[in-house]
Amino acid sequence: MGPIELPNRIVVAPMCQYSAQDGSATDWHLQHLMQLALARAGMVVVEATAVERRGRITHGCLGLYSDANEAALDRVVDAARRVATPDTRFAIQLAHAGRKASCQRPFEGGRPLGPAEDPWPTVAPSPIPFTEGGPVPEALDAKGLARVTAAFCQAAERAVRLGFDVVELHCAHGYLLHEFLSPLSNKRADAYGGGREGRMRFPLEVARAVRAVVPKRMALGARITGTDWAEGGLTVDDAVAFASALQDAGLDYVCVSGGGAVPHVKIPVAPGYQVPLAARVKAGTGLVTRAVGLIVAPEQAEAVVATGQADCVALARAFLDDPRWVWHAAERLGAAVAFPPQYARLSPAQWPGAALLRPRAAEAA
Repeated sequence: MGPIELPNRIVVAPMCQYSAQDGSATDWHLQHLMQLALARAGMVVVEATAVERRGRITHGCLGLYSDANEAALDRVVDAARRVATPDTRFAIQLAHAGRKASCQRPFEGGRPLGPAEDPWPTVAPSPIPFTEGGPVPEALDAKGLARVTAAFCQAAERAVRLGFDVVELHCAHGYLLHEFLSPLSNKRADAYGGGREGRMRFPLEVARAVRAVVPKRMALGARITGTDWAEGGLTVDDAVAFASALQDAGLDYVCVSGGGAVPHVKIPVAPGYQVPLAARVKAGTGLVTRAVGLIVAPEQAEAVVATGQADCVALARAFLDDPRWVWHAAERLGAAVAFPPQYARLSPAQWPGAALLRPRAAEAA
């Protein structure tokens, strides 16, 4: 994947935990990332991390916009590295929530923050609220665009200092960079709106600026939108064009997701429902491509990469459900995985209970 090599094609996708304090990681992040570091996935991606305070979705979102944020994340990532195998790669996803910022945590309701909840002004390409009756975001002017670009670069520089192997730009799920890309949220009449080329302009400016501060020894990628799943929104053809432009800007890979631009969209969720989007982008660009979206079973994940639909797969909630997903996948697919020596007694060769706990794995073996 660009200048780095992954030990396998399994990625822990970024998962917001809504447990930070003014952007700074806490003990929750410590246990969460240390647990995922033990998973033996090829790469672990730290959750969407805001590049400025107003770029957070909620008060609990992780950030990398201050020295305090950097120090707190250093503690967490350093601990995760110490328990991971040496070849595990660590990535961070840099993000700006745009018009979807200043909200309650999902488990508190997810609504826009009320006057008594310390809300903050939101920004977007156009003054269009995300939800009907929601706060109207400020349309970014030239000064605002420059500020956001600088914030992405400063956060990337902090990520370099923290020793990450990979920086990933969040250009999906209805957040700021995606808002510029989608005609559903970008109604600008200047050079940053209109047709596809104009709508791609600002995300590409950010990508090029970040590439300039991220050393070539590190991989730089992006999570992009394969479709808005809505009439008049982005399509997979737009995703191919954007991925190609990112490749020209020096990015090493894309992860193809979808949705989030507008609320109340009916998405045809099913196992691997977004894999065809990744396959189209990979075929259309040749860029290293990651698939994501209800990839759950080891055999399903293996088929995605074995048939060339994507170069690697990302799993999220599957790892929350089973932090040992990689170990169990290796058993079922007849592959070898290095157990931590402290846990080696869990291997089927050393523990007869494995056949009772995971009978399907025993049958496959």
